[in-house]
Amino acid sequence: MKVAVPQATISWEAAHAAVAAAVEKAEALGVRINVGVADASGNLVAFLRMPGAFPQSIAIAIDKAYTAGGFGFPTGKWMDVCAGNEGMKLGFSAQPRLVVFGGGLPIRVGGELVGGIGVSGASEDQDGICARAGLLAIGADDVEP
Repeated sequence: MKVAVPQATISWEAAHAAVAAAVEKAEALGVRINVGVADASGNLVAFLRMPGAFPQSIAIAIDKAYTAGGFGFPTGKWMDVCAGNEGMKLGFSAQPRLVVFGGGLPIRVGGELVGGIGVSGASEDQDGICARAGLLAIGADDVEP
């Protein structure tokens, strides 16, 4: 019996590079965001808040990273996952920290889940574009927002 198993996780260097790339994309789009990166256990590894970004979006960005990193799929796909099951929709959406709208993407490297990135403060589409920029900047597997 194995007592412990190795688990890949995002490095602090990659997490910081991802949040920086997301903020650079936000600047190019002319929006202000909050962006967080969590490991696959949902622990925060990196965070950036652009001056003027909504303070209320701080927790939302972190929770998007937590949700995407923990479940391994984009936060905007939650309603598809729960399609046709009202109990799941109501139950999951009532869970603390679980975000069921776009802007959070899983971070995979070679198919292995290592964390999640979450962006909040702009439109749902712009949040997703910024999150994807973070993935691409670190060479993570590409995910459509």
